[in-house]
Amino acid sequence: MAEINNNHDNYKQEHSHDAMHHDHNENSNMNHEISDHSGHGDQAGHERSDHSAHGEDHVDHSEHSSLGHAANLVNIKRVFVISLILALPILFLSPFMGRTFFFQFSFAGSEWVVLIFATLLFFYGGMPFLKGARMELSEGNPAMMTLISLGITTSFVYSVYAFIANNILHSEVHVMDFFWELATLILIMLLGHWVENNAIENAGNALQRMAELLPGTATVIYVHGDTKDVDLQEVMVGQYLIVRAGDKVPTDGIILEGKTTVNESLLTGEAKAVSKTVHDLVIGGSVNGSGTIIIEVSGTGESGFLAQVMNLVRTAQREKSRAETLSDKVAKWLFYVAVAIGVIAFIVWLLISDLGFAVERMVTVFVIACPHALGLAVPLVTARSTSLGAQNGLLVKSRQALEVAQKVDVVMMDKTGTLTEGEFSVNAFKSYSDKYSDEEALALMGAVEKTSSHPLAEGILVKVEELELTMPTAVNVNNIPGMGIGGQVNGQNMKVVGVSYLRKNNIPYDEDEYFELSSLGNSVSFLLIEEENTGIIAQGDQIKPAAKEMIDHLLDRGITPIMLTGDNQQYAKVVAEQLGITEYHSELLPQDKERIIKEHQDKGKVVMMVGDGVNDAPSLTRADIGVAIGAGTDVAVDSADIVLVKSDPADILHILALAENTGRKMRQNLWWGAGYNIVALPLAAGILASAGIILSPAVGAILMSLSTIIVAVNAMTLKMD
Repeated sequence: MAEINNNHDNYKQEHSHDAMHHDHNENSNMNHEISDHSGHGDQAGHERSDHSAHGEDHVDHSEHSSLGHAANLVNIKRVFVISLILALPILFLSPFMGRTFFFQFSFAGSEWVVLIFATLLFFYGGMPFLKGARMELSEGNPAMMTLISLGITTSFVYSVYAFIANNILHSEVHVMDFFWELATLILIMLLGHWVENNAIENAGNALQRMAELLPGTATVIYVHGDTKDVDLQEVMVGQYLIVRAGDKVPTDGIILEGKTTVNESLLTGEAKAVSKTVHDLVIGGSVNGSGTIIIEVSGTGESGFLAQVMNLVRTAQREKSRAETLSDKVAKWLFYVAVAIGVIAFIVWLLISDLGFAVERMVTVFVIACPHALGLAVPLVTARSTSLGAQNGLLVKSRQALEVAQKVDVVMMDKTGTLTEGEFSVNAFKSYSDKYSDEEALALMGAVEKTSSHPLAEGILVKVEELELTMPTAVNVNNIPGMGIGGQVNGQNMKVVGVSYLRKNNIPYDEDEYFELSSLGNSVSFLLIEEENTGIIAQGDQIKPAAKEMIDHLLDRGITPIMLTGDNQQYAKVVAEQLGITEYHSELLPQDKERIIKEHQDKGKVVMMVGDGVNDAPSLTRADIGVAIGAGTDVAVDSADIVLVKSDPADILHILALAENTGRKMRQNLWWGAGYNIVALPLAAGILASAGIILSPAVGAILMSLSTIIVAVNAMTLKMD
């Protein structure tokens, strides 16, 4: 028997050929029907879905982000530039800590100039923070914006008081103002948020460039065969397009005519060209290689794959993770602590010193409390991790997924399409006749199956092409309902059928051989020539090369892998044993998978679910982390938190690695951000004043700037592995 796989790496549940075959329509030039194979085991529900219509019920958190309503990259840049212009006179004319630098000067009335520009700067440059604080306080949840507003408002109000005392009331004791510190605080905050927003914006640039690579026009084929180049925006779903060799594929589409190879490296990262033939899906943005094809548009504009991808990135950028919420909680408590320390410092110093010094200590505490580094700690890391993920084929739809992934206890996986290829391939074939070799029998099967779009037929044809066999021509091809397909080859009646046809017509076959092959998960078909059993062929699914290594690594990490499948018990056991999976569940409906996930969650386990189809959508939604395999084809994108573009199970390990590195960077940055305040606030309150150590607002601002730079640099050092 030719090409028996003794290692049993290729499996499929026990399907008889008759159960798999149904209407085999002949291909006509422009009247092509895509067969519905929804009934094939795990393939159920694996239809091409238009996800564009599935709006996600996510709250737009963009208004709750660092700059609230002003969190627009263009706006924040403009606000920073104008604020810088307003701040320059303050920096040149206002003293720093009561002292002047070599570049500073003054003249009669310069104090008024400083006051005017400081007022403009406070209400213009500080407005984004003030609006954010108002929103936080209205929700009863003071956080970042409230802390920043506390610092700049205190600096401004105290400085106005100092101006009035010094220049209008002519106080005998000069009151030191904080106009210089106010200007630097606002500039530093705005600059930091500009950097943050720019980093987040850049996280999706790689995907944006994918869309830009689409051609501007497409060649449309009309009813009478006329062709016309039209603007890509005018192309509609259902139209026919011709894509010539070397052209970029303008839209998602199903091949109606032609064979070619397609470079999908833009989408998958794999430079190897992918063979495409009739009924295969091509994705807009890929490059057509060797042949001219005609496609029917299945997705364009908002429904196209690239549009979906970019939407995923945009959604990821809008969402706040649990870690960011945690940082907001830290800021909330820091606000309360700062207010408490400031008030206590005022009372204590009022009792042991004078009013001026007491007020200065309280003001210093409030100014120092600005949590800029803390506010940047998480957003910069998440922006960096999102960017890294996109570059490596991991589309992070929900940022909180990376945080949760650090705690995963169980990884549950669908079988077909996730652990296995989800495609039929020939594992064994054999001729029973001395008239035909094994290869000749295979070629005859290919001739009969040539006009069929069925997965089993496609598997045979792929094998024929692989072996470079010459197929004869079959005529009068017709379906045998529920049993197979038949036709005439070289004047002889030939059929490719399942075992039920043989049993029904009392045609003898080797039962031991049949059961041996079918027990390994193969779908077994027979070649009949003039109703005589002439050959046998076995086709099955194949385990993905990276699946076994991935399972081994999960076990090494102490993570339990569990396989969930709709296949029968026998085949599920074979696949599980080959992969080293000790726990598996078979013959499952979608609701069964969801139930199993919930049972583990109820036990306190953090569950990741990996699936590839619509039938996995409930499970992907139920799981703590839903990971979709095979982006843009038949995956439940809307239900998943992360999408694996390459459809490679090894990328599960990359998710875990990225999550670990992201979590570590977040914790480091949170400590840098919060640590600065932990040290600075007591010093600002004057706890070491007896030792001559008093932290001024200006020095505090410098330290704050340093911690911000450290946080930003640390975030940018995040690596994938």
